[in-house]
Amino acid sequence: MKNLSKVKDYPHLYRDEDTGAILNYDTTGYNQRLRKIEKQKSQKEELDEMKKDIDEIKTLIKQFLQNN
Repeated sequence: MKNLSKVKDYPHLYRDEDTGAILNYDTTGYNQRLRKIEKQKSQKEELDEMKKDIDEIKTLIKQFLQNN
């Protein structure tokens, strides 16, 4: 088992005494960050789809104007 000690003034941080690494056990913050990343990804995909749709509309309008 890991030999962990709390980091002063940071309730969710622990130091691994064997390696000196600082470990973050803030699962709530981690999960919030994952949700934020997923939301940003979804928004980007939606924006990319809207750009694609706008380009298609522009192309159709150009074709319509050329035919008339």
